[in-house]
Amino acid sequence: MKTAVHPALRPVLALGVAASLTGCASTTAQNPVDPFEKFNRSMFTFNDKVDQYALKPAATVYKKALPSFVQTGVYNFFGNLGDVWTAANNLLQGRVEDGVSDVMRFAVNSTFGIGGLIDVGSDAGLQKHRQDFGATLGVWGVGSGPYVVLPLLGPSTVRDSVALPLDWKGDLWRYVDPVNVRNTGIGLRVIDMRAGVLDASNLIEDAALDRYEFIRDAYLQRRASKISSNRERGAGSGYRPLPDEEDLDTKTDNGSSLNTAPAAPSVEPEGNKNLQPEKGTAAPAASGKQPASSPAPSENPAK
Repeated sequence: MKTAVHPALRPVLALGVAASLTGCASTTAQNPVDPFEKFNRSMFTFNDKVDQYALKPAATVYKKALPSFVQTGVYNFFGNLGDVWTAANNLLQGRVEDGVSDVMRFAVNSTFGIGGLIDVGSDAGLQKHRQDFGATLGVWGVGSGPYVVLPLLGPSTVRDSVALPLDWKGDLWRYVDPVNVRNTGIGLRVIDMRAGVLDASNLIEDAALDRYEFIRDAYLQRRASKISSNRERGAGSGYRPLPDEEDLDTKTDNGSSLNTAPAAPSVEPEGNKNLQPEKGTAAPAASGKQPASSPAPSENPAK
């Protein structure tokens, strides 16, 4: 049976394959964008074990047990809450048109979409965007810094890691009370996100000899492309989908993004932060070897 891949995941897979093919010659030199590779690989392996023994089994049961419309409703609900922080970041980046569109989208989906369970905004022509404060810092000229793999959170960079606390603050679900309801929702969101990339992760396991390098290079290239596109659009420019926005407003049976979406807040029973998110759900790691790849492109490409 043919394996379906959500459209939002195709750029990640394509970038990873391209990075693998172009980097075959540099198998021994250290990648300059990954000076912490030893630590990162350890965290990658740790995340993989958590995924293998806890997250992936739960996501598999979730995907098989719940009807697709229920999964779509969960995805839409949390995505609708995320539109508020996206709107704030679009405005901070100077893209007033996109920011206003995000506010309108949130209002339409929250009312006519039954609290965001139904994505009415997309049908009304209000395109879904995805922004985070790390991207905003990138637009402001802050360099990405080295690549890092965060425990339970997955791929990131130094800049985006510094921005994570503000991204958590900007997530509306963080302020839900009581705490047990909030934590249940966070767990549901994480499982839904993991269920959305089950097919893609299986494809990566089969296609990539070294999933660490595959995911690192795909993540960095896509992130750099997003920042570059953000800068090019500028204030008052017409809408053009960013690299991680194309087809992202629709969820099928397997729809979420892989290691690229904004991070969700972690469970906070006593103020602890210990679950993985949506800028990087903890990426399943793998053993094996893959040819090392070339560094990710600069976020300031030469024109």
